Amino acid sequence: MNNTKGNTKPFLESAIRTIKLEAEAVYELLNYLDGDFEKACSTMLACTGRIIITGMGKSGHIGSKIAATLASTGTPAFYVHPGEASHGDMGMFTSNDVVLAISNSGETSEIVTILPLIKRMGAPLISITANRLSTLSQAADANLHIGVEKEACPLGLAPTSSTTAQLVLGDALAIALLEARGFSAEDFAFSHPGGTLGRKLLLKVKDIMHANQDIPMVRAGTTVNKTLIEVTEKRLGMTTVVNDNGELIGIFTDGDLRRTLDQDLDLKTTVIENVMTVQCTTISGEILAAEALKIMQDKKINALIICDNQNHPTGALNMHDMLKAGVI
Repeated sequence: MNNTKGNTKPFLESAIRTIKLEAEAVYELLNYLDGDFEKACSTMLACTGRIIITGMGKSGHIGSKIAATLASTGTPAFYVHPGEASHGDMGMFTSNDVVLAISNSGETSEIVTILPLIKRMGAPLISITANRLSTLSQAADANLHIGVEKEACPLGLAPTSSTTAQLVLGDALAIALLEARGFSAEDFAFSHPGGTLGRKLLLKVKDIMHANQDIPMVRAGTTVNKTLIEVTEKRLGMTTVVNDNGELIGIFTDGDLRRTLDQDLDLKTTVIENVMTVQCTTISGEILAAEALKIMQDKKINALIICDNQNHPTGALNMHDMLKAGVI
């Protein structure tokens, strides 16, 4: 086979045409969203079992990805190959499940074969097809139409625009259900415990904060020069300031030091409460580290103090701790 035969068009021209055609197919979906989409979402939201996705060939690959997206966003789902369903895997289906079948033509034989079994079982059926008059579309309780008229493949054979539209429609279902469930970032974290994403979403402030003797701390009445020793030793670029009861009354940061030096004050005689920041941001050790990072970014600060319900400092952390823990 001559791999260069017919290869006369520039690569970029081909890529641009492909992207435009697929973008058009996705945008066209807006014209087909109707009551069937709402019915599909309501049916899936009310499901007491699992969402079972099935599809052949490229549609099957898309179905597998849709199942993974649903499962990771609060809607339990898994993929079943329709060919295997006819040879034992129908045992995975129950009447409590909802079946989402994907077929561009709506006439995929492996899917059509199992339609009577799905119907007999009583499981609701949702379809994604490009043919409203197909066997699958007619059998479905809700049919999601993709209406792709032209594949990006110049031969009109390889599923390209159609599978892209299927994928986007699957994402639309997943996100609509996510929002309907009130699915939170913390919920998402439990589906993604590994890697960088897991560290960002599962780590709590208490897991990475400096605690006990590692908390930079001075009492009211301490002079600035002695406070600087504490800041230097604890290496967080700041220190907490507490009263005789151990309650937080302020924070002294590198920025406060610069402002103190600008005032030309005597560091050996000036007490810390005269130059500290009184209104400082505190958080709970139970919040997610990612949430603490957002607080730091929104307030444009480099450190946070963790306090208990009695306003006693129980921890401290800075941006370097976030970086070290992989939250950034």
